Order: sequence, then structure tokens, then C-alpha cells
Amino acid sequence: MSTTQRLWRWRSNPLRRREDVFEAWIVLVVWVLAVAGGALAGLVTARAAEDEYAEQRAHRHAVRAVLVSDAPRDLTVDGSPDGRVQGSVRWAAPDGTSRTGHTPVDGGLKAGARLTVWLDDRGRLVLSQPPGRVRSDVEAALFGAAAVLAVAVPVFGAGAVARAQLDRRRMAHWDQEWGLVGPRWGPKT
Repeated sequence: MSTTQRLWRWRSNPLRRREDVFEAWIVLVVWVLAVAGGALAGLVTARAAEDEYAEQRAHRHAVRAVLVSDAPRDLTVDGSPDGRVQGSVRWAAPDGTSRTGHTPVDGGLKAGARLTVWLDDRGRLVLSQPPGRVRSDVEAALFGAAAVLAVAVPVFGAGAVARAQLDRRRMAHWDQEWGLVGPRWGPKT
């Protein structure tokens, strides 16, 4: 398709209707909003996710802990689909005091088992270790792609609705014109 065929709605033409010009503007605005808005939303979201993961890596620390009581093996008792259950653990805080808390542990562990838990800068337990660099980059890219879709899909949807309205208006005008011209042709057609 040549450039002149694609841009026919922009050219001066005696057969061009107002709806054709509106449609050309709608298509232009939809593409600009979808591309520019989607790119901006994707970049901002990916950057925010990268910053969040970097902050988690900087502020979470691994410490050794001891399981205080046996962890149940039965997944129906306070369990999760990945086989981890809530277990009571004890660890030494940076100031040397002993602390206890609850965190997900592998089911079936016996009391006294040594394991690694993750703490924030205040010494509080966090549920998981921070994601690695590769995993956080992949997740940030996926969040960015989702943001692009979250902007582009509604914009394209609104453009499609607007173009459908224009098509209805064109069909109504064609129907009116056919009502004027059709009877003049008589029974010959």
C-alpha cells in the first residue's frame, strides 16, 4: 500500500466527508497516545520495580536461625501449595539479644534444625529473600510490559468505539442519500 493510499483521508478530495477527517484525527491521536503513553508508562513502571528490588537487596540480610518446634508435615495444617508451613524460629539480633518469630519453613523439619531467615534493617523477619539481579530484571520488564498494555488497550478500545460511531453515522448518511436517489431509478433496476 503506497503512502498516498494510506493518507487518503488527509488529502483534499470532493468525496471526502467530515467523518473521514474525524477518523483520520482519531487514528492519529490513538497511535500517538498508545505509543507515547504506553512507552512512558512502561519505562516508569519498570524503573520503579527495579528500584524496589534494588532497595530490597540493599536492606534485607540473611541470618542463621534455629527452629523452635517441629514443623508439621501435613499441608492441610497451616500450609501452602509449595510445601512450606509457618514455623517458630529463634535468632540472634545484631545487638546479641535472642529473638523469636514465625516464618515459612519447609514442612517436616524437626526442632533444632538450622535454617536461614531474612531480616530487614530493623531486625524484623521478612517472608522471603530478595530476588536476584536476573530475576528482578525479568520481573521489572514484565511489569513494564503490563503497564504498556494497561495504557494501550483502553486507548485502542476507545479509538475502536469512536470509529464504530463514525461508521454508524456514515451508514445513516448513506441510507438517507439512498432514500433520495433510489426511487428515481424506477423499476429498471
